[in-house]
Amino acid sequence: MKNVLCASVSAVALLALPCSVLAQAAPEESGENIQDQEQSGGDDVIVVTATRREMNVQDIPLSVTAFSQEELTTKGIVGYEGLALETPGAVLNKPTANFNTFSVRGIATNGYGANLQNTVAVYIDELPVSANGNSTQLDSTLFDVERVEFLRGPQGTLFGSGSLAGAVRILTNNPDLNEFEAQALVDWGVTDGDAFRQRYNGMVNLPLVEDELALRVVGFYRDEEGWVENIGTGVENANTLESYGGRAILQWEPTADLSLRFMALHETSEPEDSQLINPNLGDDRDTRRTRRPDIFAGYLDSYNATIDYDFGFANLTSSTTYSLYDQKFIIDLDATFGGFVPFALDALAYDEAFVQEMRLVSNTTGRFDWVAGAFYYYKRRDVDYNYRSSQDFLDARGLTGLPDEYYSRSGSHFVSHELAAFGELTYRFSDNFWLTGGLRYGSLDVQGFAEEGGYTSNYLTAALTGYSGPLTVTPNQAAVGEEGVEEGPSFKFSASYKPVDNMTLYATYSTGFRTPVVNARGGLPSTVDPNDIVIPDGAESDELENFEIGLKGNWFNRRLTANIAAYLINWENIQVQANRVSDSVQFATNIGGATSRGIEFEVNARPVDGLNIGINGSFNDSEVDDLTPAEAAISGAVEGAQLSFPEFQGSIYVNYSWTISPSMQGFASVNARHVDGFPNQFPNVPGQPGVQAPTYAPTESYQNVNGSVGAYIGDNLTATLYVENAFDNDSLIYAHPEAFADARFSTLRPRTIGVRLNYRY
Repeated sequence: MKNVLCASVSAVALLALPCSVLAQAAPEESGENIQDQEQSGGDDVIVVTATRREMNVQDIPLSVTAFSQEELTTKGIVGYEGLALETPGAVLNKPTANFNTFSVRGIATNGYGANLQNTVAVYIDELPVSANGNSTQLDSTLFDVERVEFLRGPQGTLFGSGSLAGAVRILTNNPDLNEFEAQALVDWGVTDGDAFRQRYNGMVNLPLVEDELALRVVGFYRDEEGWVENIGTGVENANTLESYGGRAILQWEPTADLSLRFMALHETSEPEDSQLINPNLGDDRDTRRTRRPDIFAGYLDSYNATIDYDFGFANLTSSTTYSLYDQKFIIDLDATFGGFVPFALDALAYDEAFVQEMRLVSNTTGRFDWVAGAFYYYKRRDVDYNYRSSQDFLDARGLTGLPDEYYSRSGSHFVSHELAAFGELTYRFSDNFWLTGGLRYGSLDVQGFAEEGGYTSNYLTAALTGYSGPLTVTPNQAAVGEEGVEEGPSFKFSASYKPVDNMTLYATYSTGFRTPVVNARGGLPSTVDPNDIVIPDGAESDELENFEIGLKGNWFNRRLTANIAAYLINWENIQVQANRVSDSVQFATNIGGATSRGIEFEVNARPVDGLNIGINGSFNDSEVDDLTPAEAAISGAVEGAQLSFPEFQGSIYVNYSWTISPSMQGFASVNARHVDGFPNQFPNVPGQPGVQAPTYAPTESYQNVNGSVGAYIGDNLTATLYVENAFDNDSLIYAHPEAFADARFSTLRPRTIGVRLNYRY
């Protein structure tokens, strides 16, 4: 299995949260006003659970950006886009709603990763929601969360497969056993001058039995008009999004040592069309053209039971999660043939997953800290592939013999398992020097099955050659695909040293892995061009080694904090996604290796009371450096090719707060970010060495500026006026690596001006 672990860097939270805690946390939550906090010297301790125990982020050899709910609310972060904009060394590849892929530290071969497990795992509590490969990934709501942690560097020892480059943890709030609470957050905005955006969020916390039982219910609804015009369907503001859902959490603590938590969660996200555009269709970059809307929708139901028992010497946690995730993947493909023939895919996918983790975490305060646990993951994915022509075209060309406009219908399912044991041990030689070692040993398997039923036909060949008459329709037969199996260890080792109390130095070595991939159409030749590539059976696991050194420190009574980390990553046997040219069939394979090296930095200063200035950024140099001619031919890669990640990205955040009156605190903030352009894929056509791919299109460098001004009014109300993308930047920040789409590019959301009202009781 060639596995992964936890390497990392600067504790980004030390930079990210002082701004929010000092300038954005509501006074009623802190028990003192904002200026009093600042004058006290900023003694806030940022606690995260990235190591499966509560720890001061300053003391762990791990790069983690932590977002409090107050910061998310004040900055208007409701989804993954905001997290990426605020996290150094991270990029979100988001061509459209519910299509999210994070890239971290240069570990990306394109911005899409079809067929591949994502390199950055996303968790809602204990449920991995990013292990979807070629599918939609729901843009989960970020309201009433305890915290969001963005861990950079491989996290395989504690978080398993899929955390090759990092992990994002969305940690929901526990019910309060004693206090009634309620909150309402309303956000109204206008995008591009006429598209109205509405977001409504609510929470109620109900203590049912004092000190013992409580229920917390959260709900949300989003209705966001789009800004893209589809001239093919004739719809303006075509990419309108409706999203809604909620969760209910029941917390029962029958004794001081025992806690039981039950959660039910549902989310629905239904865009009416994609936001991908074709910049050649007009003067403004807001136009697309498809025969019908492209729809990427997701429907998630998740149920979790967590039992926590304190043995005194250690804390036992058992987390059991069952989830169902249905998806729509409906897209025009006829740009493959220049729009000459109708060619579309209506894919419906149904995921069923079961996750069980048990871990024992030491509570002792001696020289040893340890974590030991076991993990089991089962997933079945059923996919219905329905390839569509159009009845008008079939009639006009005299193509007969099909039961309807679909020229191919097939079903398949994939079953995967992961079983692992893991542990980490820290030994403290003194308060100033400690070592940590981690090991995870696991096995992974995945297998695909073609189901009997449905049919295929020679439609594409007939349509492209001008044939008229009855099509040849062939019933599908059941088939069992090759099983991909990997097993083995992943490692972590780190050393931490504090030369003085306010400074930590660390060095970390860790390894990473992803699950093997089986191609649904392995061994299949092209019916359009028999000389094109035969689809390979699949791809083995990657191998990744991460070496890292870092420094974290604070000075002048925490008025200045700084974090810096340097890393070197060796990535071998890389899983890559490519597309066969003749019929756009996707497949996964492996190529030799790449190296990624870089520096991440963060500096936060509070020169005077009320003023916070934060600067963060990353420099990255990543390229393919090991490639055989055969690997180059099948993947389109070339030696020396830059990976799909910017060489530089950085941001500056300025926040100022002041007292308006004894009952009112004002604040204003500006956040400006720059991201270099980067390649969207390997440069050449798979199967045609030396021929540049027509889809090769590096993204454009861009800048994004957000601003807000607001006030905390009394003990309950926060009002904020904001602007997002203040200068209406329309740079092309995403370029799709596949030829089937006429609209392959995406931009930032146009300038949005709005107001947020947050009321807490």
